[in-house]
Amino acid sequence: MLLEIFNWLAKDYSAFHIFNYISLRAVLAIITALIISFVLGPWFIRKLGDYSFGQYVRTDGIEEHLKKTGTPTMGGGLILIAIIITTILWADLGNRYIWLLIIVTTAFALIGLIDDYSKIKKKKSDGLSALQKYGLQSIVGFSVAGYILVTASAPEATELLIPFIKNTSIPLGAVGFILLAYIVIVGSSNAVNLTDGLDGLAIMPAVMVVSALGLFAYLSGNTIFSSYLGIPYIQGAGELTIFCAALAGAGLGFLWFNAYPAEVFMGDLGSLSIGAAMGTIAVIVRQEIVLMIMAGVFVVETISVALQVSYFRFTRKKYGVGKRIFLMAPLHHHYEKKGWKETQVVVRFWIITMMLVLIGLASLKIR
Repeated sequence: MLLEIFNWLAKDYSAFHIFNYISLRAVLAIITALIISFVLGPWFIRKLGDYSFGQYVRTDGIEEHLKKTGTPTMGGGLILIAIIITTILWADLGNRYIWLLIIVTTAFALIGLIDDYSKIKKKKSDGLSALQKYGLQSIVGFSVAGYILVTASAPEATELLIPFIKNTSIPLGAVGFILLAYIVIVGSSNAVNLTDGLDGLAIMPAVMVVSALGLFAYLSGNTIFSSYLGIPYIQGAGELTIFCAALAGAGLGFLWFNAYPAEVFMGDLGSLSIGAAMGTIAVIVRQEIVLMIMAGVFVVETISVALQVSYFRFTRKKYGVGKRIFLMAPLHHHYEKKGWKETQVVVRFWIITMMLVLIGLASLKIR
């Protein structure tokens, strides 16, 4: 919206042409999202408390977490508000990818909202059933995958790019691309959701990963940079940098209130939508494998749950008694059971994510 105003002003005042630079608008987007989060945060958290939108903690989990019962949840609404307002202010609203990201983030946020509200209504830590949640996510996921396929600007836009190996990609075909895109979008959404179990654990890695994806989007949307680095040129992808910046700024603003001891939790409303946005951006810029590397913490957390559940069911069926691989899943709870303090788990997972993001970024030159 502001870009249109500045372009109109630039007809008489050439200095306003500076706002056409994506890099400048990205910086302004981060600052704007931060300010919105800081200003609205206290009021938003107070309103969640007034409406008794409190978190219900599982009774069979970490005993120390029981004191968190009643902490306002659905704080992801604050992140969503900051992202949407900031994106509308600073992004090119004529860009189809911007609207796709807004729609995807909002759709998954609504699924999370239904899930969170269901938990509050039931007064339990279980909301929607797995079938209900995955059913809704699948509708959105397949729709988004189909849209990206239909609007692909070049054949290589639907190939699986192999990082660290020069000029290497795997043709997927229409069906293969849709399946991959669906898995990445829905999988990323649920991975962030599973990781969101400790104060600040999910949001900071999400900020780091989406910031790196913003750089990939910026380079992919530039013919010179994409050609030099040997990555696919995706027309219009550069504008996604603004959305990534808005998400990063909103995430940092939310962390101010979500840091230990948390004043508010993001809930499924926040985690599902942030994860889906990350996955969608990765699919658009053809960096699905790099996303798996950079979001390694989210991936391992998800695998830990899958292994725990599968092994428990297998041993119960074979031996009559279910056995566990980890003391508790997801993985962050396993380390808490081993005696790590919550803040130790969180900061160490942050450090690991920072290292993985750097490895992902290194794929731009190591080929």
